[in-house]
Amino acid sequence: MRFDDSLKTVLSADMESGFGAQSAWRQLIDLMGRGRIPADEPSLARLRLLRQAVPVAVRSASARALAFATPPAPLIAFFAEDVIAVAAPVLRTARMDDDAWLALLPRLDPHGRALLRHRRDLPATVTRGLESFGPSDFILPYDPPVAANDEAAPVPEAAPAPEAMPAPVAEPSPPPALAAIPAAAPPEPRPVADGGFQIADLVARIDAFQRQRVPDAPADLPGPEAAATSFRFDTDAHGVICAVDGVSRGTLIGASLAYGAPQGDVRIDAVINGALRQRQRFAGARLDIGGRSDAAGAWRVTGTPQFDAATGRFTGYAAIARRPRRDEDVAPAPRKAASDSLRQLVHELRTPTNAIAGFAELIEAQLLGPVAPVYRQHALTIRDQAASLLGAIEDLDTAARIEGKALDLRAGPVAIEPMLARIAQDLEPLATLRGTALDIHPMGDHAALADDRAVERLLSRLLAALTAAAVADERIDIAEAPAPAGQVALCFARPQSLGTGGEDVLLSIDGDTPDHAEAGGGAPLLGTGFALRLARNLARELGGELIFGEHLLTLRLPAALDDAVGQATN
Repeated sequence: MRFDDSLKTVLSADMESGFGAQSAWRQLIDLMGRGRIPADEPSLARLRLLRQAVPVAVRSASARALAFATPPAPLIAFFAEDVIAVAAPVLRTARMDDDAWLALLPRLDPHGRALLRHRRDLPATVTRGLESFGPSDFILPYDPPVAANDEAAPVPEAAPAPEAMPAPVAEPSPPPALAAIPAAAPPEPRPVADGGFQIADLVARIDAFQRQRVPDAPADLPGPEAAATSFRFDTDAHGVICAVDGVSRGTLIGASLAYGAPQGDVRIDAVINGALRQRQRFAGARLDIGGRSDAAGAWRVTGTPQFDAATGRFTGYAAIARRPRRDEDVAPAPRKAASDSLRQLVHELRTPTNAIAGFAELIEAQLLGPVAPVYRQHALTIRDQAASLLGAIEDLDTAARIEGKALDLRAGPVAIEPMLARIAQDLEPLATLRGTALDIHPMGDHAALADDRAVERLLSRLLAALTAAAVADERIDIAEAPAPAGQVALCFARPQSLGTGGEDVLLSIDGDTPDHAEAGGGAPLLGTGFALRLARNLARELGGELIFGEHLLTLRLPAALDDAVGQATN
């Protein structure tokens, strides 16, 4: 038997100092999030005491670390009661059953429930529960001013009992516009002793709200015929829309030009995402807005970057949107069914391959019992080949996501030279087998503004393809190349076996040398042509390009900006 003394170790440490409290906070959150210790009331009470000494930045980092895990429901509720900067990362990705969600909704503030309204993966029961809070979440509080010398308002007399009131006089039925107004507010849920709410009360409130809400939009709401033909908007330095003129701004305020995924009813074209990363002008980009406001529909957008005249720092975009002409195709390109089928196939392949790799690791480590050395060696071979197969499966998944416009990219500064050094170290067995070497020239502190995982996959697949194609005693030089303003560029020596053909010739390569299949150690399992196509497509998704020259391959990516001056680093 093994005794897990992790909690005892954490509790024995110093929790009085600021550093000690932060360290204990991180460790307890990690242990509780991974299920190593129960998320019971004593543990949560200890976290509440520590929260007073832990800064918001540290608490927010802990919440982001749990974003894609599966923390227990009590821990989710604990983070939800914190400020919105800490609660948001957990609420955006939390997974719970319907009863746990319904118990949590009344404990959230309007900001937390507003964040959940933007999720599209919540169960229907939880969505109806959020709708029941609409009347209370969207009411602006107002306290009328009271003069200092005003006397207290007299208490109104009690209303007569129902039996003493005269019978109401029949009145004509109200007009249709007034008849649709609910006669009474939905019943308020009754809190129970432990701080939650009775599920039956909450469900009754949801049903009452559904019965009383207006089934159809009033006739005076603006329809397509009343839609605006143009509007203007401004963004801040992060690309978040902060001002709108010409249409209803409720749908657009807060939407970010940095994300191509749907943001509520707003969908931003990838052309705008790339232009923001490079601080460049864009024109004719698509903007789709859902709903029934005067801003609903398809738009064509032109935006110009704005810079501070004194410092040269980027301050945002000034943009104008117009309705498309009849000759313009404004409908977003549909995702190809082939990409969806390929992603389904990838999912079906990944699960058994992970199982094979895990079982081989159990045999190699003799966790299932003693194993002869020869079979342990076979298990090691199976595990290595399964890892190569998983890499090819991930490449297929990346290609399918690019094809279906579903690649999730999060831009940030990426140091180029350290990443190249790590990839070269991983490819050292392959380079030794091929009799070649990767020669990385000094590049200083150059950094790209891109998603670090996508850049690492791009460089690893590109270098693996070049290394596998090299012949004995051939060196592959990697150096900095001249680049336009706002970009960083790298050039890679082109192996002799790839010839001097153009892009079409390289990307059509579907065969490799006879010993290529035995190279292992990072060689592209799907072939050189596929690896080069994947690298080119990833470069385009990151807002850059991969140029195929006669003797060099040149990779250009958006340059990271210096926050102090808002300009590309040198």
